[in-house]
Amino acid sequence: MPVSDAVLTQILQQLEALQVSQQALQAKLDNLGATPLEPTSPKPLTTTALPTSPSSTPAPAALSTSPPSSAPVPARVALASLTDKEREKLLYPGRVNLTTYPDQHGIAPVPLTWGAASPADRGPVVCSRLPGSIKARNALGAHAGSYSIYRALSIAMGALDPTHKPDYSQTEPPVDIPPQPSWSDPTKIVSFDPWGHLVPQVFKEAMDGGVDVRPSIAVTKAHLKMSELDDAERRGELVVDGSIVLRSPVPRKVDGTENLEAHRGVEVNVSKAAIDPVWYLPGVAERFGISESLLRRALFEDTGGMYPELITRPDIKVFLPPIGGCTIYIFGPPAYLSDPSKELTVRVHDECNGSDVFGSDICTCKPYLTYAIEECIRGAQGGGVGLVAYFRKEGRALGEVTKHAEVAIRVGFDMSDGSTGTLRLAVGAFVFIAAALGISCTKLLPMYLVYNLRKRGGDSADKYFKSTELIAGVKDMRFQALMPDVLHWLGIQKIDKMVSMSDMKYDAIVNSGIPIHTRYDIPEHLIPPDSRVEIDAKIAAGYFSSGKQVTEADLVKTVGRTWEETEH
Repeated sequence: MPVSDAVLTQILQQLEALQVSQQALQAKLDNLGATPLEPTSPKPLTTTALPTSPSSTPAPAALSTSPPSSAPVPARVALASLTDKEREKLLYPGRVNLTTYPDQHGIAPVPLTWGAASPADRGPVVCSRLPGSIKARNALGAHAGSYSIYRALSIAMGALDPTHKPDYSQTEPPVDIPPQPSWSDPTKIVSFDPWGHLVPQVFKEAMDGGVDVRPSIAVTKAHLKMSELDDAERRGELVVDGSIVLRSPVPRKVDGTENLEAHRGVEVNVSKAAIDPVWYLPGVAERFGISESLLRRALFEDTGGMYPELITRPDIKVFLPPIGGCTIYIFGPPAYLSDPSKELTVRVHDECNGSDVFGSDICTCKPYLTYAIEECIRGAQGGGVGLVAYFRKEGRALGEVTKHAEVAIRVGFDMSDGSTGTLRLAVGAFVFIAAALGISCTKLLPMYLVYNLRKRGGDSADKYFKSTELIAGVKDMRFQALMPDVLHWLGIQKIDKMVSMSDMKYDAIVNSGIPIHTRYDIPEHLIPPDSRVEIDAKIAAGYFSSGKQVTEADLVKTVGRTWEETEH
């Protein structure tokens, strides 16, 4: 029997009425569960303000559906003095919200158009899960990357008010890094927010309106002090000019008096910026030649399901990953970086704590870095500008635990404990990129066994990469596709001198549209004896070398020290 139009209309009206009723009920439940902490002025770490009523600032309702506690909440409570249960109930009065959905009641992300011409058109990045922001978020993840874990601990212990509003007055950059054409090109910068250092200025109206927006870049000035630069000045390789290279203050003795006989050394004037990652997921996926859906799935699966909204919120296109920061050091006037008439010297360096900080001789990282800094200084003193971009990609992006374990093995410690849970923290955010690209990482976790294998099986250059792949399934996970973003952020149009042998870095920069005129490899006299295995293997694999050329047949002749040959 056919259904009349009148009957269909009646059914549709009833469904619409039911939907409205459900939305109203959800809104009431949301409001019952919303007991947000009220933003307060900074206080000593032992106390935190808690309101007796919700904040007066209009904001979307929280997603919690649990009713508030029947006990009255005191206006001022010392969180640190409460029991864990009491503190948890005050901090998180509602049910646990594992995820949200685009069509959920009240969901209204702050508009964000990546690559828009102005900050007003682009919109701020909002990822806060506070009750006043959780439904307005337009980004996933957490501010400050891996340091958000320490923030969580501080809140849990009652040392930090989760609604503390930072006072950004007098924090504006002392160095001008102005907008560049690349800031409004959604293909040029996809791994961080180009407006991140100007957030308190360009998004002030949104912040004053109660939106939790935070800087993701900090710009400042500093003096660089390194013993290697003191030695270079002593040898006459660096000149004190009073502008870029300064004479250090007179050192003092143990008793506090000046040591007039000691070499004073030098300090270097630099401008610097620390950059937290902010990924525009469609752009990141395009860089790696994969679909956005595959990238999201890999991010979700290979971080242990840490970010379920990567799956449930396809409408949100921005993700703040817990790893992947960068610090840049500028030698000379920052304005010269975007001036094609000025000579530019660049070193893109990937973190190596064992060498950069502790001076291990297992690789060329520290001598290459210090050599590049000297070249940047000399270039700036010659009327140009220098740039060192220091990326957090420890251990070929396999993790610092992995790298430190390699150092220990180098000096003779047999590290054989293969705890999967521990090493999973070390492999970092690039595991999911490898998975998305189809690179095998099933044997990645016991990566630190590589040096055991090398020292026991013969540490020769022909086995350098093979040993890594045998254990890890991949020889390198640094994936330089995102690296050129920082160069475009600074308005760099060409690089005159590139202090790097890496073919991956060179190809990524040139393919992004920035030509490189001259490449520098590390001078022979700066190569530590036990890192010859690494250098020769890399040259044979395609790394740049202006001098020594190495073939696959030559690699067997380059052999590193064995444990028995090293004092430990």
